[in-house]
Amino acid sequence: MDKITKYKSFIKKAIKRHYHPSDSDYTEFERQLVFDDKRGHYFLIDVGWDNHKRIFECHLHIDLKDGKIWIRQDWTEGVVDDFLEMGVPKEDIVLAFQAPYKRHYTEFAVA
Repeated sequence: MDKITKYKSFIKKAIKRHYHPSDSDYTEFERQLVFDDKRGHYFLIDVGWDNHKRIFECHLHIDLKDGKIWIRQDWTEGVVDDFLEMGVPKEDIVLAFQAPYKRHYTEFAVA
C-alpha cells in the first residue's frame, strides 16, 4: 500500500474514532462524516438546528496535501496521538491550525 492510500485510511479511521452520534432530545441536528478522497478533504461536522439557533460546527478538518496530513481544525482530544500511534512520522503531520510562523516551534512539520 502506498503512503497516500495508507494516510487516507488512517485519516478516516482517526475521524471515525471521534465520531459520536448526537443523542440530544431537544435538537434537530446531525453529526456528519465527510470524506473526499479525490481532493483529500476530510471533516467531522454538526449541521442543523437547536431550537431557533442554526448549528454548523466543524470538529475536525483534515487535509491530505503534498503527502502530509494537514490538521486544519481539531476540537477533539487526541487526533494527533491517533496518527502517531498509527505510525505516521511527525514530519508528515502539519498542525495547520497553528500560524505558519509558529509551526517551527512544534515537533511537527512546518508545511
